Amino acid sequence: MFRPMLFFTLMLAVTLVACRPDKLDADLKAAMEAKAAMEAKAAMEAKAAMGKSVEVSGKGGSDINDGGRLLSLPEPDACAQRPKQWERNGHWYFLSTNVSAYKDIKSDWLDARNLCRKHCMDAISIETVEENDMVLDILEKQKLPYIWTSGRLCNFKGCDREDLQPVLINGWFWSGSGVKLAKTNETPAGWGYQPWSATGHFKRAQPDNAEFEINETKESCLGVLNNVYKDGIKWHDIGCYHTKAVICEDSPPLLQYIAATNPNIKL
Repeated sequence: MFRPMLFFTLMLAVTLVACRPDKLDADLKAAMEAKAAMEAKAAMEAKAAMGKSVEVSGKGGSDINDGGRLLSLPEPDACAQRPKQWERNGHWYFLSTNVSAYKDIKSDWLDARNLCRKHCMDAISIETVEENDMVLDILEKQKLPYIWTSGRLCNFKGCDREDLQPVLINGWFWSGSGVKLAKTNETPAGWGYQPWSATGHFKRAQPDNAEFEINETKESCLGVLNNVYKDGIKWHDIGCYHTKAVICEDSPPLLQYIAATNPNIKL
């Protein structure tokens, strides 16, 4: 008998499993899979009980100030009718500010991911220099001050291993794909330039967790800022409660889940 919840959990795990060296290794993948499975199970139970995903406003409740909210489940109709603004390497993308329903909406990091996930997408994971150049071009042409990505600091349970320390250098990953970022103090292999900014609020190279020194809020999420610190268009670690637009990209596991649970759907 087909079990949608089990399939959904397995599909979430697919984004975390690969043999390439740039992927997260087995122990960390296990921790992330357990976290994703727990969130998916809780979201499914909440949806059954309340008819929708859990929505709790306000700060507090976790290290990313998400108020205890969870990742949302994708919606079949929204996935079938997801905005397809441009395509690259088989993935469709959209910029939230160029969609009428979202043009005036700025979201915190979790809500930005959930906005994308509703459509079987996720916040963008910038895994190649070509994809980063695409993002830089979009921010420049659209005159956007900043956007969210799926970038996340691994500072939860299971991330305290020696090989991830210091965490600001070795502990970043793309939550949308499960790919581990290169060391933040080195130029990624094959890139030719450093995507992280050389400055910030305290005029230090990014990431630097600056806001923790101001109000004890961890800068656990990765945004792309457009010359905010007179530094060009660069990556910055940011407190996850800040609100921004987002670039969404197709999520194969979520598309596969909706396809498997809705046999006649056209995606």
